[in-house]
Amino acid sequence: MKKLIIYAFAGFVAQMIDGSLGMGFGASSSSILLTFGVAPAIVSATVHFSQIATTAASGISHLKFKNVHRPTLYKLTIPGAVGAFIGGAILTHINGDLIKPFIAVFLLMMGLYILYQFLIKRHRISDERVSQSRQSHFIVPQGMFAGLVDAIGGGGWGPINTSIMLSRKRLEPRYAIGTVSASEFLVTLSASGSFIIFLGIHQINWMTVIALAIGGAIAAPIAACLVKWLSVDILAVCVGGLIIFTNTNALITYFLTDNHIATLIRLVIIGLWGILVIYVVIKNKRNPSINQKKSIVQGGIE
Repeated sequence: MKKLIIYAFAGFVAQMIDGSLGMGFGASSSSILLTFGVAPAIVSATVHFSQIATTAASGISHLKFKNVHRPTLYKLTIPGAVGAFIGGAILTHINGDLIKPFIAVFLLMMGLYILYQFLIKRHRISDERVSQSRQSHFIVPQGMFAGLVDAIGGGGWGPINTSIMLSRKRLEPRYAIGTVSASEFLVTLSASGSFIIFLGIHQINWMTVIALAIGGAIAAPIAACLVKWLSVDILAVCVGGLIIFTNTNALITYFLTDNHIATLIRLVIIGLWGILVIYVVIKNKRNPSINQKKSIVQGGIE
């Protein structure tokens, strides 16, 4: 029962993050589950199964509001589903203890990338354009890579695809966000199918899946309310810091035996995290215009 409460809390925190920032459910929930010792394959399977309903609802919503660029959707979804299926197969055939440090490193990089994406890149303005033909050819390998990484790492579809598409300026932000969101359902379904085939349905703890989903469902309306008044930059710092801390802590557990050094590293990360939060709070108070509530990142991306 205690574990189910923990998993529900993980789903709650992950959905608070995703509902507020538009991305991060997979990275944050995977980080929390890995911290509690769940095997990587079980973590990714659990996260993807719990996302089936949420990605379906998100995709339908974006289609309804005409936020989807259909040609890009097809080019992104099919290779993404193939990559996710392959990623699920790879993950189930790798020793969990061996791959855990690599998953932690990947999620740590995702945390750093979220900080970069929201605190630095989001405020840069560029008029650079690239040819649409180049972009069209690039979407296929991009989708396959993102699907592969998403299945192996337990998250990454939204941060990878949305960030690349927004930076290349091929589509308007609402189309980039809506297209990636709508494409995620099939990718999630494909990854889940791969886990059933290669991991086995008996390996999936469905109570964990339900607990994670329930926690996320409870958090969804709270996150929607929270995002109305809390700075997106502050949320990004909180999310990035959480992911960085949990996965650095995992790496410390794997590689460090000196408790004094381990404690010092944890304290340094917490201190830097706190300083960054204070800096962003002060920055937003001085320049409230930089934090428009209608941010391009609020689109339900995972």
